Amino acid sequence: MQDTHRPPSVVVGIDGSRAGVTAALWAVDEAVDRDVPLRLLYAIEPNTESDERPELAAQRLATAELAVRYAFAAVEATNEPVKIEVEILQGKPSVTLLEASRDAAMLCVGAIGLKHTTMGRLGSTAATLASSAHCPVAIVRGTETGILPPRPVVVEIDEMISSTDVLQIGITQARLRGAPLRVLTTWQSHFTDIHDAHAVTDGNRRAKAQLDRRLAWWVRRNPDVDIKSVVAHCSTLNYLAHNAKNIQLVVVGRERVRGLGDVVGSAVEVALHDTGCSVLVCESRNAL
Repeated sequence: MQDTHRPPSVVVGIDGSRAGVTAALWAVDEAVDRDVPLRLLYAIEPNTESDERPELAAQRLATAELAVRYAFAAVEATNEPVKIEVEILQGKPSVTLLEASRDAAMLCVGAIGLKHTTMGRLGSTAATLASSAHCPVAIVRGTETGILPPRPVVVEIDEMISSTDVLQIGITQARLRGAPLRVLTTWQSHFTDIHDAHAVTDGNRRAKAQLDRRLAWWVRRNPDVDIKSVVAHCSTLNYLAHNAKNIQLVVVGRERVRGLGDVVGSAVEVALHDTGCSVLVCESRNAL
């Protein structure tokens, strides 16, 4: 039987939007670091009409070719030593990209796709991929080109066993980007303590001390990375709402206790819109 598996690549969903091109540019470093191709993938949405006119099908193909050609030129202009592959397939974007994720080292998509550009909300394709893809998924909102010093990478950890793997991925990402790493944990107070400043301060202090003890081994093992702990009261979404403009990437585990709703849902899109803060969703079996 013929082996249908493809060699690994960093796959980027292209849809003709500016966000798709931004995702392609963001993905260049990922492909170069892994020494794998950058695969620009455009999925042409199937027409529900059984009698589609040939000229309309040709027009949709021409639109796809123009979109991937533009993204190809943007990547090529970086002058980075990356091999670029282009593929145009027929199929629903979410289904096509999910299938591509089976053999991908990483899947990168823009946070706001062409269909949602005027709505200011997270593209449904990005949300679907974040929860279901077979590889790490980067939801890209910007690149760090020309930003000095580089904004931190933030990795969120909780009580899940997989947090150790997610932390390692966060360290890898910070090292790749020459950025400091901030390790974030959150804690919840009792309802009666929410407005008690002393209780919140004491809770933050205890949570930070516990996290620092947990990080001590990682700090010793990775002296080239600036690793510091960060504690947020209530939720990661609350932290991002106040700090996203100073963060370039948030790394979270797909198996996080609270689910993905507050890191890839519509609420976080409001917090991260126009901040240039991307989100990388990964899981314990993913090896970056």
